Amino acid sequence: MPILVLLASSAAAQGLAPLADTPDHLRRYGECIKMARSEPLRALPAAEKWQAEGGGLGARHCVAIAMFRAGRHAQAAVQFEAIARDMGQDRPGLRAELWAQAGQAWMDAGQADKAAEAQSRALDLKSQDADLWIDRGLSYAAMLVWPRAITDFDQALRLRPNDVEVLVLRAAAWRNARNPGQALADANRALGIAPDHSEALLERGFAYLARGDRPQATSDFNKVLRLVPPGSAAARRAEAGLQGVEPPASAIAPPAPNAAPKGGGKR
Repeated sequence: MPILVLLASSAAAQGLAPLADTPDHLRRYGECIKMARSEPLRALPAAEKWQAEGGGLGARHCVAIAMFRAGRHAQAAVQFEAIARDMGQDRPGLRAELWAQAGQAWMDAGQADKAAEAQSRALDLKSQDADLWIDRGLSYAAMLVWPRAITDFDQALRLRPNDVEVLVLRAAAWRNARNPGQALADANRALGIAPDHSEALLERGFAYLARGDRPQATSDFNKVLRLVPPGSAAARRAEAGLQGVEPPASAIAPPAPNAAPKGGGKR
């Protein structure tokens, strides 16, 4: 799930005063972010030059975005966190967004523990954002800390009760926590909303498999194979399920590929 990010568009830029506090900085910020998205290796030295010339927080944020897009995820995470800290107590919503960006960067750097710490800082500032609870739940899942992952998915579902994707994530967390009954309940709830949801069918199939109900599991896995492209990740998981192979404990992923910070609205 892509995190909240700052827009380079003029409409979104209206709220960026802490990062771009003059019309010239606002224009340069938009141009810099656009280049960071498309040509990060070219944008990085330009953003660093702008920073040296007094570009302030806007230039620093562009440096961080360019680092992220260039694959320098840990360095980008450090930059996002530094900007959030240097803003002091101003603009809690914007600081939450920066901490969320740091969390995504730490996750892409393979450091889920640091991601969870950054996401906790974001949640301290914006506790009613379901996406932030999902992000931290995924970080805990990456650390195989299933009770905490489940608790965060609970919070997300409190805010978005009928979110099929979160129900599937919580079903997977219950499965990994060795509680197939709860996994089955979440999968069934998801399928009550979206009957042909392939990931929900997979989770229900694996929950049935864990409970020893091979006929029901087989039915779900076969349905998945009818719904998804041959050779896809979902097809491979369904085929493994038909052979009685349960996924490893770490087999939980975002419902959609994590997108790099790129400019956009809510996830």
